[in-house]
Amino acid sequence: MKFTAVSVLALAASASAFAPASQSASSTALKADFSKEVGAQVPLGYFDPAGLSEYFDQDDFDRLRGVEIKHGRIAMLAVVGYLTTYAGVRFPGADDIPCGFAALSALPGMVWAQMIATLFIMEYANRDQKDTPGVSASWSGSEFPGDFRNGALDFGWDKQSDAWKLQKRAVELNNGRAAQMGI
Repeated sequence: MKFTAVSVLALAASASAFAPASQSASSTALKADFSKEVGAQVPLGYFDPAGLSEYFDQDDFDRLRGVEIKHGRIAMLAVVGYLTTYAGVRFPGADDIPCGFAALSALPGMVWAQMIATLFIMEYANRDQKDTPGVSASWSGSEFPGDFRNGALDFGWDKQSDAWKLQKRAVELNNGRAAQMGI
């Protein structure tokens, strides 16, 4: 009987070593205000119906905004390509390839290889190259998410006003969103 009581007590004592330690409640809400960011505009304003922005900070938001811009740019190119092939424009030798999504199954394997290689090259070239060897040390990085000028291409962007820049960024963001819905 004593052995059973000692065994139960020893078992209970060893099990308490694996019990979770009591912790005081702490808030993880970052309380970042993204309602003033580019893209929060009429008619929806800042649109986050699921409340996911409560769980990330400004760096996470900038990363997600860069991804949104990239997908928007790809979707805009896809819409232009879709409409161009639907109008009957073809590369030489590709006259028998149908338009739209039916073309995906009709493409030769070498075309797929070329597309994948092009995607890899574009993904590598179009990134923030601030820390890449050979880039000018005077260049401090991107001005905003999606800025891939890399200190070389400008086309007059730096000469424009801040209001003009914000308006153009908002237009690109909305066009990308519309293209993503359209494709």
